[in-house]
Amino acid sequence: MSSDGVVVDEAVRAAWDTYRVLEKGTPAKERQEAQQRVKAAMDSVGRKEVSRGTVFLVGVLTGYLIAQPLGGGKRLDPLNDLIPAVIRKLPTFEMADPEQVPMATGVLMAAAMGMDTVAWRDRFGAIEPKEAMVHGFVLWLLADLFDSLVDKPGTIDQLMRETFESMGIDED
Repeated sequence: MSSDGVVVDEAVRAAWDTYRVLEKGTPAKERQEAQQRVKAAMDSVGRKEVSRGTVFLVGVLTGYLIAQPLGGGKRLDPLNDLIPAVIRKLPTFEMADPEQVPMATGVLMAAAMGMDTVAWRDRFGAIEPKEAMVHGFVLWLLADLFDSLVDKPGTIDQLMRETFESMGIDED
């Protein structure tokens, strides 16, 4: 585990790949490649670091969604719009453990307050698998919200893939 909210690049890429696995619009071949990258990253840097990568991306997307008015609309208010919208939809994921929702909400709140989500979450110890799964669902919900606001499916995926490519952590 890295310190001070720093997450290994490979873990961040694998965290985004978990979104691509969940996203229905991901072509089958790309989904399979994403699954392989996630497995390789978990073997290389560990499941806990990939989970921290997911928490990092939740912070990034939350920050972006509240900072930018998307789709010609108004800026999302984190307390009235963003966080409630995400938390209300978590039960639609059958495997989302309700006991993990308070921590996922805390990560969203930390992001909305401009805090380092990884450093904030690290204070509570290691991320267990059930919690990691909920953070993955939150990431998917944030990405879906982003695409809905710009009214163009796949936009956030394209932006993230371009970002990873520019960082030199593209889809090897």
